Amino acid sequence: MSLDHLTLLQQFMVVLAAVVLFTSFVLLQQSRLVAAVHAFAWQGALVAMVTAIVAVAGDQLHLFFSAALTLGLKALLIPWMLHRLVRRLELDRHSETLRHPALVTMAALALVIFSYWAVAPIVQQELIFTRNIVAVSLAVVLIGLLMMVIRTQAVAQVLGFMSMENGLFLAAVSATGGMPLVVELGVAFDVLVAMVLFGVFFFQIRESIDSLDVDRMNRLTERVDEP
Repeated sequence: MSLDHLTLLQQFMVVLAAVVLFTSFVLLQQSRLVAAVHAFAWQGALVAMVTAIVAVAGDQLHLFFSAALTLGLKALLIPWMLHRLVRRLELDRHSETLRHPALVTMAALALVIFSYWAVAPIVQQELIFTRNIVAVSLAVVLIGLLMMVIRTQAVAQVLGFMSMENGLFLAAVSATGGMPLVVELGVAFDVLVAMVLFGVFFFQIRESIDSLDVDRMNRLTERVDEP
């Protein structure tokens, strides 16, 4: 089974999933926090669009509510909260340049290849559509994890964490036809609570050491541990 044999909605979902993966690369390479928040908002909107398409294709009414919830939460509310957080922390002009952008991009591409290799057994069952969606979702999760590792700014690491959640949600909705509504509401509430806690945590750190640079926090810990 090739992509030509997929329905129009399935092909559109694969294209949207590819764009979601592209926004992960944008997040990874973005130097300004405000622009990174914009990229995350677009990623959330694309995940909401995929959810809506799954709802149409499978005629599942509860997924329309999930799509609206995803759009409102991940494309509007959380980005607005992050914008407000960045402004209050006076990081709206902050810029963080990657030390080795080419190596980071190559590492992200290697993660995409690994994701397709990891889900390769699905091809034996001729589930090409599921293989592509799951591989892209896994790649989004791994790139989000890579972003958390290489970024030194705590807010950027939170964006990586939220991007990982987008990848998991994309896999759950696209490959399985949607989770139960109660589960989706629980996940959405957990994400919102996590965002609020992150904001409080950041303000406490800023008041304590006047910085959200993780490397500076590590150096501070090393100095405290010295005899």
